[in-house]
Amino acid sequence: MDFFPLYNSLRIAILSAVIVFFLGIFCAYYVAKLPRLIKGILDVILTLPLVLPPTVVGYFILVFLSPRSVLGGWMMDMFNTRIIMTWYAAVIASSVVAFPLMYRTARGAFESFDMTLKYSAQTLGLSNTYIFWRITMPYCRQGIIAGTVLSFARALGEYGATAMVAGYIPGKTATISTTVYQLWRTNDNAGAFKWVMINLVISTVVLLAVNFFERTDVYGRRSTSAEN
Repeated sequence: MDFFPLYNSLRIAILSAVIVFFLGIFCAYYVAKLPRLIKGILDVILTLPLVLPPTVVGYFILVFLSPRSVLGGWMMDMFNTRIIMTWYAAVIASSVVAFPLMYRTARGAFESFDMTLKYSAQTLGLSNTYIFWRITMPYCRQGIIAGTVLSFARALGEYGATAMVAGYIPGKTATISTTVYQLWRTNDNAGAFKWVMINLVISTVVLLAVNFFERTDVYGRRSTSAEN
């Protein structure tokens, strides 16, 4: 059994989760502080990939990154690099699709942050960077962790946009999702079922991890409150 689709899916999902972790936190943190009108407009723009069909997301990525586009053509001329139909094109597609999950979850966590903690820290002369990493992030860790894990799961199971921008090339761009479709299309139901079960096991572990971190966070806060 060729395990390349598993390896490729995991590296795509991990890289996508890392990208949306930092990008999602950055956008969520600053958007949460904006006026309601501007926040509403940016919310619509940043959340669109969550409600658009994956094939539509893939189409937009093709428009921007294909060799005939400005950016894609520039990459070809400057670096002789073709983005489309590569495994890192799948990283781009998965990141775009998974980003809204991280953004919405992190933004909700930041909006629930008790600002009196920040103001108290500022009166002690602590820098905003210190406050963010040592006070805000630990306080919002439940939402941050949940958003990261859900983004990973979404990237792992992405098919529509990935299939459009990376295709199915065995040993190069094949993922679990595209492999399942190709095996089913060629009437290899036994092979497709194996990959379905592998994906099911990974997704179950991911959801159990989310529940574990949520329970740990709740109990941790309860114990801390009891000590105080």
